[in-house]
Amino acid sequence: MAGPGPVEDRPVVVVDEHAHAWSPAAARDRFRAGLAGPTAGVSAGHTQANLITVPADWAYEMLLFCQRNPKPCPVLDVTDAGAWTTVLADGADLRTDLPRYRVWQDGKLVEEPTDVRAHWRPDLVSFLLGCSFTFEWALARAGVPIRHVEQGRNVPMYVTGRECRAAGRLRGPMVVSMRPVPPEALPAAIRESSMMPAVHGGPVHCGDPSVLGIEDLDRPDFGDPVSLAEGDIPVFWACGVTPQAAVAASGPPFAITHAPGRMFLTDARDEQYRLSGID
Repeated sequence: MAGPGPVEDRPVVVVDEHAHAWSPAAARDRFRAGLAGPTAGVSAGHTQANLITVPADWAYEMLLFCQRNPKPCPVLDVTDAGAWTTVLADGADLRTDLPRYRVWQDGKLVEEPTDVRAHWRPDLVSFLLGCSFTFEWALARAGVPIRHVEQGRNVPMYVTGRECRAAGRLRGPMVVSMRPVPPEALPAAIRESSMMPAVHGGPVHCGDPSVLGIEDLDRPDFGDPVSLAEGDIPVFWACGVTPQAAVAASGPPFAITHAPGRMFLTDARDEQYRLSGID
């Protein structure tokens, strides 16, 4: 099932070999200056977030869509209309501080800029949603290999055949991200990600991709194909690109989102979103 693809093909590279050690503020400064690479592996230990921005007259339906579909759309913050700041990052600007954005008109992807100040309007409401990049550090600490980081690729994402629960005018399929996991590491991958429900939590499926309506792992709808090592199991997590699939399916007159895999770096620590008191 095809999803809205990129405006143009671009090679994906790791943004910087030292990016894991950047502070979130330093990462945002670099993105504001024009660095446009994927954010997997950036600012170790700090929470990353998806962005979906819609006109105020669509904001209630977007909030309801997220509430009805918390696995792919876990809400971390919602801004006031017109605001470009968030409590999740002191001094940050949602119009400039992501590596790359997507601009949508009537459900069509029309532009992928690195700055959306020219598109900003006083009626826009922004939603920041949890991102699975956040729990990758927990997976790595538990011995789970992160293949897309190892291979210098963006995480592969797929539009599934599973429809989300509709909310007013908003409808659309769930999007998932995929990480290959060796069988012996699967219990740790499930356990560690399940401890962080605010950033998608545990997997929605492990194994045969056709169960989700995915025909070819080598042809992701977003991101890049990632090679599986011998014996690896494809493991699928709900993905915060799901609202973009809803925008494409529902056709709101205007929306701004992050470009898949190019997230907003918050000042929050991953531990803030990890369940406590559970081993």
